[in-house]
Amino acid sequence: MVATAPALRALPSGRYRFSGALRSEWTKIRTVRSTAWCLLATVVAGIGIGILASASEASRWRNGGVIDKLLFDPTSVSLTGLIFGQLAMGVLGVLTMSAEYGSGSIRATLAAIPRRPVVLGAKAVVFGVVAFVVSEAVSFAAFFVGQAIMAGSAPTATLSDHGVLPAVIGGGLFLTLLGLFALGLATIIRHTAGSISTFVAILLILPLVDSAFPAKIGWPIGRYLPATIGSAMTSTTLQGAHADFLPSFPFWHGFALLCAYAVGALVIGGLLMVRRDP
Repeated sequence: MVATAPALRALPSGRYRFSGALRSEWTKIRTVRSTAWCLLATVVAGIGIGILASASEASRWRNGGVIDKLLFDPTSVSLTGLIFGQLAMGVLGVLTMSAEYGSGSIRATLAAIPRRPVVLGAKAVVFGVVAFVVSEAVSFAAFFVGQAIMAGSAPTATLSDHGVLPAVIGGGLFLTLLGLFALGLATIIRHTAGSISTFVAILLILPLVDSAFPAKIGWPIGRYLPATIGSAMTSTTLQGAHADFLPSFPFWHGFALLCAYAVGALVIGGLLMVRRDP
């Protein structure tokens, strides 16, 4: 017994500090292939589709109608690809949590860090930082490339123009918050396919269902949907890119709503994580 006492004292206590949990989650997120693929898909979709949209607008600008020219928003056009990048970022948010439940490795994580809110908080912080850095880089790159393509053929915008800088920054914030919302959904559902299906339904299916109703019925509901909020956040007008001429929420109101969605999903997921078995 005396010989083994130093070894017993050297064993970890199993109670990691938050900094230790952060290091653990950083190791996980940077060493799995899904992270690289999802981030690559976000970059390709965000910039690539923005290039196609900008080139298309540049080629048909001269033949466009008067109303189209009056409502033309070069900033929103160059950020069109973020609509598709949000899917990849959402998938990454889901996998950040659900992959451990699918493989069963969540048991080892919770054995090492018994305080489950610490685990979820560390995942949210690490994912949020990675998502924010990549999303903002994609948003700014898409904007500058898009404006360069449209220069000389259609009106362009600069960051100093009214509402442009918030719209470009808003594109990165939109993707980040959607990813955190998806992470919260995965914590609640604990299943990869179910979480991704729910995320896609909220993001893409609900707007289609809402659009089937008359505007006076559908719009009061539709303006609260994440896709509508994101469209308004990446536009320099209150109409947004797909608002059918009806006013959307101002930038900060929409941002606050997205924050509420993300925090709500994470809080509910955290409460269920504490009460349920791994």
